Amino acid sequence: MVLIVALSAMLVLAATAPLLARRLGANTGYLLAAGFLAVGGLLATQAPAVLDGGAVTTSWSWLPSLQVSFSLRLDGLAGLFCVIVLGVGALIMAYCPRYMGESSGNGTVFGLLTLFAGAMLGLVLAADVVLLYVFWEVTTVCSFALIATAGQKAIVPARRSLLITVAGGLALLLAVVLLSVVAGTTDLATILAESDRITSSPLAWPIGALIATAAFTKSAQLPLHFWLPGAMVAMTPVSAYLHAATMVKAGIYLLMRFTPLFADAPAWSALLLVVGLTSAVAGAFMALREYDLKAILAYSTVSQLGLLIAVIGVGTPVALAAAMLHTFAHALFKATLFMLVGIIDKETGSRDIRELSGLRRVMPVTATVTALAALSMAGVPPLLGFVSKEYLFQGFLEADVTPWAGPVAGALAVTASALTFAYGMRIVHGAFGGPLRQPNLYEPAPSFLAPAGAAALAGLALGPGIDLLNPMVTRAAADVVYVGAVPEFSFWHGLSPEVLMSAVTIAVGTALFLGRTSVDRGLERIRLPDGGALFDRTHEATIAAGHAVGRPDRAPGLAAHLVRPLVLLVVLAGVGAATVGALPSSAPTAEPLDWPVLALLVLTVATAVRTTSALAALALVGFVGLVVTAWFLLAGAPDVALTLLLVEILTAVVAVLVLQRLPRRLLPVSRPRSATAAVLAVAAGLSAAAATMAFTGRRELSAAGEYFLESAEPETGGTNVVNTILADFRGMDTLGEAIVVGAAALGLLVLLRGGPGSTPPPAASVRSRETDGGLVLQVSSRVLLPGMAVLSAFLLWRGHDEPGGGFIAALVAGVGVGLHQVASGFQGLPRLLRPETLVGTGMLVALGTGLAAVLLGEPFLTPFDIPVLGAVGIGSALLFELGIYLLVLGLMAAAFDRLGSGRAGTATPGARVAAVRVADREGAR
Repeated sequence: MVLIVALSAMLVLAATAPLLARRLGANTGYLLAAGFLAVGGLLATQAPAVLDGGAVTTSWSWLPSLQVSFSLRLDGLAGLFCVIVLGVGALIMAYCPRYMGESSGNGTVFGLLTLFAGAMLGLVLAADVVLLYVFWEVTTVCSFALIATAGQKAIVPARRSLLITVAGGLALLLAVVLLSVVAGTTDLATILAESDRITSSPLAWPIGALIATAAFTKSAQLPLHFWLPGAMVAMTPVSAYLHAATMVKAGIYLLMRFTPLFADAPAWSALLLVVGLTSAVAGAFMALREYDLKAILAYSTVSQLGLLIAVIGVGTPVALAAAMLHTFAHALFKATLFMLVGIIDKETGSRDIRELSGLRRVMPVTATVTALAALSMAGVPPLLGFVSKEYLFQGFLEADVTPWAGPVAGALAVTASALTFAYGMRIVHGAFGGPLRQPNLYEPAPSFLAPAGAAALAGLALGPGIDLLNPMVTRAAADVVYVGAVPEFSFWHGLSPEVLMSAVTIAVGTALFLGRTSVDRGLERIRLPDGGALFDRTHEATIAAGHAVGRPDRAPGLAAHLVRPLVLLVVLAGVGAATVGALPSSAPTAEPLDWPVLALLVLTVATAVRTTSALAALALVGFVGLVVTAWFLLAGAPDVALTLLLVEILTAVVAVLVLQRLPRRLLPVSRPRSATAAVLAVAAGLSAAAATMAFTGRRELSAAGEYFLESAEPETGGTNVVNTILADFRGMDTLGEAIVVGAAALGLLVLLRGGPGSTPPPAASVRSRETDGGLVLQVSSRVLLPGMAVLSAFLLWRGHDEPGGGFIAALVAGVGVGLHQVASGFQGLPRLLRPETLVGTGMLVALGTGLAAVLLGEPFLTPFDIPVLGAVGIGSALLFELGIYLLVLGLMAAAFDRLGSGRAGTATPGARVAAVRVADREGAR
């Protein structure tokens, strides 16, 4: 329960942060920092159980049909990342007030940062792979939103980060699906405990590759590294948190968590070593080329994460323990450096080391703290970064993918570390060394410097005091080490190869720094491919291809919209005929009345395609619908027949509105085009008939059909099987479709409103002898509308047992709304029939019905009886149908509202074009 409370507390803090910012302003950061520490303290109460080798778990049924649970688990690995997320998060929040000042967007940033922290906390605590994926994607969305707070300049970087990390999220989703298929469960502990079952499966290789891909995208590894430096357009607190504790560390956590599955696989180790070490060396090289302090730190993150990924790939106890320790050390020195860069930028107005010099003379405390963090990053004793780098070197020497893997990995790690030392010294000397150029500067306020100072001093104290970290770090490593004992860390463990490697690192790094003029000159001659530009060109080419593919859908005529689906139908029919074989011989026999109906349909369709009168074509097409309605009744499908009848009536009402804006005569069509259309229509009709025969010609009842017929009444209390399927058995599908209907209704109101802030024309401007329905229609509507309302309510009531239901009842009510609009000259809808009111109420009723089942201890949308009203026949199904009723009615009300708002002499652009074409042709004749 503690884990649920901790996660809920983070969500509450995220929700209340914008409200607190309105009252407290930037000082909200101090309150949120206290909240982070309080959540950390709550989790710390479980530390004794975790450090003793146990785990704290909690679980709640979430998607029982898929056997997915909302499960959380606090073990050693999750505990280490919780300390990083909440500890660094508290420092960042305490840093924000002095950095951000009284900006109008503080509330949004505070809320997103806290949600970011909560999502990362949920990610590391998730004990179900589906839940892990959900939180993974929430971190993606939060990072995108935080980068986008930088405004116009963040459009391209935010888009890059979103597309790349979402692609990685899709890879993780596919890996989750494959894992659940192979393991037969989504429980993370069970999956990790059955590693032999996973690795012996033929899907093991794709699963490992997909997990690695997801981690590489999230942790900005080559060749997809470029999104991370671009994300530096975000404000410094966002950059600091993204680099030190959240977004990029998610990929590291993912690889650590799934190491027990793949650590024995040479391909896994080789992949992580190659990608990680390449990114480590290349990232450090690119950092040394930069002059902007934030850019240096961004490429530094690519490099440091590369080292972590590579050492995880080694997979030995020493290597995995070193990865844990360096993850913690990196969080401290990287958060410190980003916060200090923000201070320098605020105080001097620049981050370019070519413009900064001698700041140590006016900002000595800032210079000292920066030096401590940079030296820790460079791996210089006695700082924590030195200890973690030593064990990284030791781990790399144990690489055994090939006989020469250890020495090569060690050499590349030394190369990356030497470059790290060089750009670390560049940061310190570039900002604080040399003569003072800006004498009017002064030391920032202690409250501004304190968060960075606390992290830097922790890095200094925990180097010699590494024994303080041993219990937490070694316990985290024990959760991922699949064989062997986890070593204890020590500040000095005697002369060893890694000590020599550290000495070489410092010597080479010092040489690169001292020769920085020549080094810079040589670096400028090297031209590297611009991954961001290449990605943007690929993205633009993809958009252009989509634009070309969708061009027919933007054509004004219907032919361009219809030709592709009809051709596809014919093609699919041909493929089916070639692969499936002959149609079933047990085809249903025709009834005597079928032939007259078919003959009438053929005659009506032939007349409709020949007429040139728009009104006649409309009448004939409507008559086709009525004939098909009668055919459905003869076939014993009253629900379908009633639905089709109401749709035909609504079509007629809408056509009344549309025809007044269109020419009365249809445009002539050339003979070749008519012949092509006729051939395609006949081919599509035969294809559809063949498909119908193939699917329905076998008269045996399916297993699903038998289940629904036998279970409908006992399980739902309804005897209308069609309605019980829609409202009970497949209620989630129906709810999803209804939400789409509601979205379409709101889209009609927003997209066709004519501009922001526009309002429908006043009633006086549209009501005239030409716009109202005439006396007969007005009187008729007053007589018919009450009866239609009663019929609509009756169909809604009886839908669970007889033909009817929410959709059919809403169609009847929609016909009434259309009749009222036409008869009244479109004076506007009554308040209760406003589309926004109907859609919003319908959504609340439908969702509320499903949530009520959850409150009763049942899965979402499970049917239940209402204790008070059940005696009169009102159950959850009726309430759910009422929500669907309101949503569908809202769509029709929106359609009539939009169609009627322009009747006062305003034609649509398409209608005006058609009228011009007719006028041109009449003039030519």
